[in-house]
Amino acid sequence: MSNRRRPQPGRLCASTLAVFVMLALNVQARPANISALKDKHPNSKEDNEILPPDHLNGVKMEMDGHLNKDFHQEVFLGKEMEEFEEDSEPRRNRKKLIEIFTKVDINKDRSVSAKEMQRWIMEKTEEHFQEAVKENKLSFRAVDPDGDGHVTWDEYRVKFLASKGFNEKEVAEKIKNNEELKVDEETQEVLESLKDRWFQADNPPADQLLNEEEFLSFLHPEHSRGMLRYMVKEIVRDLDQDGDGKLTLAEFISLPMGTVENQQAQDIDDDWVRERKKEFEEVIDANHDMIVTMEELEEYMDPMNEYNALNEAKQMIAVADENQNHNLELEEILKYSEYFTGSKLMDYARNVHEEF
Repeated sequence: MSNRRRPQPGRLCASTLAVFVMLALNVQARPANISALKDKHPNSKEDNEILPPDHLNGVKMEMDGHLNKDFHQEVFLGKEMEEFEEDSEPRRNRKKLIEIFTKVDINKDRSVSAKEMQRWIMEKTEEHFQEAVKENKLSFRAVDPDGDGHVTWDEYRVKFLASKGFNEKEVAEKIKNNEELKVDEETQEVLESLKDRWFQADNPPADQLLNEEEFLSFLHPEHSRGMLRYMVKEIVRDLDQDGDGKLTLAEFISLPMGTVENQQAQDIDDDWVRERKKEFEEVIDANHDMIVTMEELEEYMDPMNEYNALNEAKQMIAVADENQNHNLELEEILKYSEYFTGSKLMDYARNVHEEF
């Protein structure tokens, strides 16, 4: 799939409007001057560290509704993804891939079945979960300055604006004194969306504070069924053109008007549409009625769904199963290494049996 990003139409839903009203009620006095609040040299390294990521490892769709182009590699390699760089030494990559094959092949029959691949996918997905938990500990520590184990919306808002280049002390003072923060429209929209998501992550009984576990759900909705459902609602809201709470094929593959400027762009769009259409018809639309409901999309998005993992395993095997025995042999995985690892192996079969 292409890396091309589709712009999402600006749409003000009821929840966003409610958040805007709450924000408006919470601020008083004179507006702060944006140039005075911004640091001259914002720490770009911190930028987005405490912002919920658009890309979630091991989840089939991005937060903005785009298909995850690296999904197959993420659920096959887990945290070892970074070891397979395009410019890595092919022999080293081949050796590493052989090692992975021997781990997937549990019964040691030198062939990987769908069940073995399913187990491996679930294991690699769990690795991504644990990595997210580890990163969350650091992020939570960064937004919990008093170390009391709970974060208020205002504490998070201060750290978020600081990561965007605002002066942290001045922002904290403005918020403490209930003075209005006059920020640019884009930042304001992000804050509104984040506040809505913040309260969604606040598990009952709601106390308007997030502990470390709730903060994990805030940053990584795949860790919470309730937040996963909220994420699905947001995706459907962005793609649903007729407002019926469901997605047709046309809605799922629609492209913005006027985005195709030349033949090259047209080819990219055609590939993008083809990939979306295939995923919609063959995977997401479980009952094949040409309508995707929120329930179907939620099942599709759930990274710990064992049935989905088995289907994914079968699809991954089908890509490289040249002898059509519904299993994968080492030679097949090596030949289709780019699909599984993102890197091509030259002379993929050379010395296979000696190394295996």
